[in-house]
Amino acid sequence: MPAGQPNMQALMKQAQRMQSDLLAAQQELAETSVEGSAGGGLVRATVSGAGELLALAIDRTVVDPADVETLQDLVVAAVRDTSRVAQELAAARLGPLTGGLPGLGLPGM
Repeated sequence: MPAGQPNMQALMKQAQRMQSDLLAAQQELAETSVEGSAGGGLVRATVSGAGELLALAIDRTVVDPADVETLQDLVVAAVRDTSRVAQELAAARLGPLTGGLPGLGLPGM
């Protein structure tokens, strides 16, 4: 092999190791849950680190049949907050493995 040429076998091993690390991080994210909230905690949403909605908790005091719009807004805000937290977690865990490349295993991208 001429001087200065990359060792293809070493590059392949490195790529396989990076792929394995990425898959392990994605699995860890799928098994992690994060919580977000709205209305000072009156509505709380839980999603997996992969972005799947797992649970939604609504305090009884926010349930008003005469004001459904507020409850709807709180639910949307709680889910958005939780999705943001999940994306930040994914970026922190996967960013070093993907070199910051967009769309490589990050939920919602």
